[in-house]
Amino acid sequence: MTETAGEAVPAAQRSSWTSFLKSIASFSGDLSSMTAPPFILSPVSLTEFPAYWCEHPELFAAISSAKPGEERALTILKWFISTLKGQYTSRNESMGSEKKPLNPVLGELFYGYWPNKNKRGRTDLLVEQVSHHPPITAYVIENKEKGLRLVGHNAQKTAFSGGSLTVKQIGHAILTVKTPSGVEEYLITLPRLRIDGLWYGSPYIELTETSYIIGGGFISTIEYKGKGYFSGKSHSFKATVVPAPGYGGQGTSQEHTIEGTWHQTSKFTKGGHSWPTAEFHDVNGPKEEVTGVGGDGNGGMGEFETRKLWSQVAKGIREGDFELAGREKSRIENEQRQRRKDEAAAGTTWQLKHFSTVESDPIYERLGRLVKITPPTEDKYEFNGNWPAISGM
Repeated sequence: MTETAGEAVPAAQRSSWTSFLKSIASFSGDLSSMTAPPFILSPVSLTEFPAYWCEHPELFAAISSAKPGEERALTILKWFISTLKGQYTSRNESMGSEKKPLNPVLGELFYGYWPNKNKRGRTDLLVEQVSHHPPITAYVIENKEKGLRLVGHNAQKTAFSGGSLTVKQIGHAILTVKTPSGVEEYLITLPRLRIDGLWYGSPYIELTETSYIIGGGFISTIEYKGKGYFSGKSHSFKATVVPAPGYGGQGTSQEHTIEGTWHQTSKFTKGGHSWPTAEFHDVNGPKEEVTGVGGDGNGGMGEFETRKLWSQVAKGIREGDFELAGREKSRIENEQRQRRKDEAAAGTTWQLKHFSTVESDPIYERLGRLVKITPPTEDKYEFNGNWPAISGM
């Protein structure tokens, strides 16, 4: 501990930040539900985070026109890598450091879309908070014109170790691509996170370990190298794309290796001869924000539309009025606790709008077997196909 500890923390908040650090250092169990000081909060709920999957909707749409097999596997990998910057570093750029997103309430909803531009088709987004303890967010992103649908869910288990927060991302996504001969299915797993910079009050995220994209006869393995305590370059990765065991392309398809930084650019270091350029991806260009569909009641969202629910908390955070943010956040949390008590007293449970809990995920089990990852043990969710009939959707 040095004299510069907490240097990035507002002076008026340093006492609460020190108390927060002490509490997480001594806490045993999952830290995801802990209340963070308001100044370290993001003004955005986790229900809006699935929009990061499609900040480059043209890359998502391009998946459908790629040739099946090797080219499509590379195209999906390029799209996936392009999603990481928004998900894991955009707060550093816009707010100066990583911020803790608001923990959604059960039943919280977010609807949005990316309009049809340059014949790419319209892409729709639907998000629902399907569990509060543990917090689980389920989502669907669909481009009907291109025959693309991404369905997934995400939760986090957080622990404190060695001065950093380690986050195990629980959940996965299934991408389906309609083809003239049927449907291709791809399993996408999620990286783990390490959050450093806590002592200085300036957190930042580094991705760690390995994630996979499996389907279409190919396996993409993404290793997140990143910056360690003594060496390495921030946000670096190495991805390999190879034919899946038993796939007919083995022996004829080449192995591809891509290296670079997921928040900037990457290039082929092996293979890539059929790719238009040696550069693989570049996310330094403009991104496209989702157009949110507000909760005016027409779609039954009402008070549970995320931007309406958290409007005063977000206002307080953006304006530096942490008293307002803290007060409104506590009010929302207390109302939710009372709802759960009332449900328990009445012997009822919250009914989800767009998802159902399922016992197993056969796509995960079948594709995950190719890289020997075990099926998930957490609750699994299935989209019921019920898109909202509201203005703008």
